Amino acid sequence: MSETVPDPKRSLDFGILTGLIGYQLRRAQVAVFGHFADAFKDLDLTPGQLGALALIHGNPGLSQSALGGALGVDRSTVVPLIDRLETRALVVRAPSPKDRRSHALQLSPAGARLLAEAEARVRAHEAVIAARLSEPERRTLLELLARIGAG
Repeated sequence: MSETVPDPKRSLDFGILTGLIGYQLRRAQVAVFGHFADAFKDLDLTPGQLGALALIHGNPGLSQSALGGALGVDRSTVVPLIDRLETRALVVRAPSPKDRRSHALQLSPAGARLLAEAEARVRAHEAVIAARLSEPERRTLLELLARIGAG
């Protein structure tokens, strides 16, 4: 006779955690990032790298510090991120025409191709993670998260 293993989530009292925005955001982030990792494994692309590629594509000549600000990360995070993308020949650091001390970031042709492929996948990924939401709920969630993030 096999014994049924109880689901620990059902038997635990989450107490105060149930009503904490930060806790619920973290749980959602873990689920979303897990699905993202599976969906993008063969492209060897992380959410941060996708964000960087999208921002550089939409803002050719973007500086590393502006990219870091847009991604919400500091210089110690953005430099290795750009180093990895540059090593993969996805991003080019060009001299900035405005400031000799900074770089103007551009997508390489390979970076543009990867971003085009990733955009189709990320739309499918978004559809999966938002499947339990109606379209108005999805829009509301995005609006609410943007308000929290503007902090």
